[in-house]
Amino acid sequence: MSTSPRNELSARNSIVMLLTDEENARVTTAEAGASLVEGSEFLDLEHLERGIQRSAGTAAPEMAHIIPRSAVGNDTWSKIVSHLSS
Repeated sequence: MSTSPRNELSARNSIVMLLTDEENARVTTAEAGASLVEGSEFLDLEHLERGIQRSAGTAAPEMAHIIPRSAVGNDTWSKIVSHLSS
């Protein structure tokens, strides 16, 4: 997937805008964590082309760019998945 940096930034911003204030706070708190639990779903904002991923429990992705599934509600996660599909 070859997109311009401007388009990538726009895509990341549009996904972050789907989060409520409370979810945004939970994502920010998750950034302080060292890793994700094995099998946890997440979205890496730096690699949107990879779509929804599952943690392998090995080397953790850069948590500062991660939206863990566990940090957002079902409605928001559905919106994120839908946004990635469009």
